[in-house]
Amino acid sequence: MHDTTALLVELGSVILGLGIIGRFAGRIGLSPIPLYLLAGLAFGEGGLLPLGASEEFTAIGAEIGVILLLLLLGLEYSASELVTSLKTQYPSGVVDFVLNATPGAAAGLMLGWGPVGAVALAGVTWISSSGVIAKVMTDMGRLGNRETPVILGVLVIEDLAMAVYLPLLTAMLAGVGLAGGSIALLIALGTVGFVLYLALRHGRLISRAVSSDNPEMLLLVVLGLTVLVAGLAQQLQVSAAVGAFLVGIALSGEVAEGARKLLTPLRDLFAAVFFVFFGLSTDPAEIPPVLLPAALLAIVTVFTKIGTGWYASRRAGIGPRGRWRAGGTLVARGEFSIVIAGLAVATEPRIGPIATAYVLILVIVGPLTARWTEPVASKLQAALAGRREKSAAAEGTKPEPAVATEKRKPADTQEPMPSHDDLTPEHAGRDSD
Repeated sequence: MHDTTALLVELGSVILGLGIIGRFAGRIGLSPIPLYLLAGLAFGEGGLLPLGASEEFTAIGAEIGVILLLLLLGLEYSASELVTSLKTQYPSGVVDFVLNATPGAAAGLMLGWGPVGAVALAGVTWISSSGVIAKVMTDMGRLGNRETPVILGVLVIEDLAMAVYLPLLTAMLAGVGLAGGSIALLIALGTVGFVLYLALRHGRLISRAVSSDNPEMLLLVVLGLTVLVAGLAQQLQVSAAVGAFLVGIALSGEVAEGARKLLTPLRDLFAAVFFVFFGLSTDPAEIPPVLLPAALLAIVTVFTKIGTGWYASRRAGIGPRGRWRAGGTLVARGEFSIVIAGLAVATEPRIGPIATAYVLILVIVGPLTARWTEPVASKLQAALAGRREKSAAAEGTKPEPAVATEKRKPADTQEPMPSHDDLTPEHAGRDSD
């Protein structure tokens, strides 16, 4: 078969298969990410039917997928929202980092991967999946809950932290040493600060320069600008993904809204190709040996993410039920974990299988914890309260209250994040818990 013909047949089959997989995942209420990863495992090296002709195109598509994922994520937030979130929720961000990066770093060191592997695995376990979490909250009708701005605030902190983490990891993977890593970090911090300054001071001018009433022109300008900046960022060792994220932050208003609508279908297509490509680069035979450590790591980080949500919601004055819901919702890992593993796999190949298994577990468990953490916790608290009442009745004493509710807003409570587009409601007060 001619090379071009084989490419078209393979590529068409892959895209059609992804569409069928996505529809099936929607029918059963599951994120399609684990199914995309499984499809990649099935058709990669060592799989059922390895793909050859479309491998190079798939690799390029995967790079575009990462760029579009980060661009659309940046378009969700304005520079002012990021600054507000940093000022009000940085303690929750610190707790999130300590609780969730530490297990990954410890596991990397115990597995003998060294500092670079430990830093990469720490990132895999640290970052929640914004895409999966946003979809879960939408599907469950929780966009109006009081804990929703807190959840989004934690996600914003994580996303912004990636602008520093990814360049640092890239420098470590390149083996540039402490001096080179410090330079890369300074460049990243300077770039982020410069873009935030431009977006805050001159965001309207930037958006006006990019704006167009013609959807075709808007699509071409935004996409071209993003790919160009991503390439320049890669050249500066800042990471193409971070460059795309910063372009998204710099755009605002009607331009951001229009670009989001135009680019979302492209994002979904190339993001699916990215997840498939990551699965293609992982040998399925390497998954079973790492299932146990991946499962143990998943169990530990389920509880650490729940702890993060509890702490962040408590600072915001949310009641116990809302705290449990926030913690359970933050559990899912997905696109960022795979992006980090994809960067690290060339230097530390062993991170690919364990990251794939870890994400597969938590992208399935995440929607379940979002739904069941609060009911299970409430039942356990009620059962413990019943036992205390029986014990107190037997002893003839008055039992202590099971759960102390907030009478007033704590002194260190921050205001909820300002609303943006369709993820954060204007009036997030439907659920008093």
